[in-house]
Amino acid sequence: MYRRLQLCSGHGGYEALPETAVVLDLARAKAALENEGVPVIDARVMLIASFSPEVTISRAGRLLFKTQDASEAERAFERLRALLSLPPMVQGETESTPVAE
Repeated sequence: MYRRLQLCSGHGGYEALPETAVVLDLARAKAALENEGVPVIDARVMLIASFSPEVTISRAGRLLFKTQDASEAERAFERLRALLSLPPMVQGETESTPVAE
């Protein structure tokens, strides 16, 4: 499961972190996104998807949504979760308390 979305310390976006260690298959994730028409930049250790909002996807499962709008980040997480078969988020509201980047 993913922890609740948290506002990053720079207040430039929201991040979702997996509760347990994961290793995402970035090649598979890239293919799934591109099959849905989402442009993706492959930076080898992470993907940058031109999602709405833009999202950075790390091999370790960290997702960084580049928006200051919590609702927009939540909607993007759910869409991305469905496309990539990611685990659900822990129940509860999005946190606006900044976390270290």
